[in-house]
Amino acid sequence: MAHRLKTVARRKLYALRKQTVEPVFGIIKSVMGFRQFSMRGLAAAQSEWNLVCLSWNLKRMAVLRLQ
Repeated sequence: MAHRLKTVARRKLYALRKQTVEPVFGIIKSVMGFRQFSMRGLAAAQSEWNLVCLSWNLKRMAVLRLQ
């Protein structure tokens, strides 16, 4: 890592990681209250995640429609 951060350009590029956030996951966790899966098994968890994503997309579309 020290080798990668020797140049100023690389340090600036690496510093961008600090400001890049994933607001969608934060909103899903805090605003929508989705913290853990209720179902067991991969197929059930995937279905549950698809439902969460669908609700996020509908919420986002409603917000964008009002603008």
